[in-house]
Amino acid sequence: MADMKRITETIETSDDPAQLRRFMANARQKKAAALYDLAFRRLLEVLPDPAPGTVEGDMWRSVHALEQVLTEERGKAARLTRTRQKLTKGGAIPVLRDFAANPELEGGFALLIARKLPDLTGEAVVLRHAASFAKDVVSAARDRLEEAGVETEGMGAA
Repeated sequence: MADMKRITETIETSDDPAQLRRFMANARQKKAAALYDLAFRRLLEVLPDPAPGTVEGDMWRSVHALEQVLTEERGKAARLTRTRQKLTKGGAIPVLRDFAANPELEGGFALLIARKLPDLTGEAVVLRHAASFAKDVVSAARDRLEEAGVETEGMGAA
């Protein structure tokens, strides 16, 4: 059990994305879901983020999360090039508004929901920063999450 404590402490203090990805791969291979989740969440904390806790920062965490999930699914590096371009050009609010309003943009949403990561969807970002969006956008985001079986009570606190 001392090994588990040491591994957990190493993950919790690591600032090295490559090391965290190795922990994730090893945890996945050993079917250690709790360690995988710990390393995944830590990875999202250490990846570049323009402003933690802001709409922009939360959106970039979502992008990093989906890219990691897609990379694992496909077995090769995946980048959300269009989304990254839109974020860089116009910012997070227009991108999130489009996500919430367009039911056809649900591939990434469905993948994050299937991985039990609803807090990392763009819709969850909208709810956390509801004051930055029109009511119809917030409502659409909430509806999509609830239709997917996600409890949204308490998500809209930002």
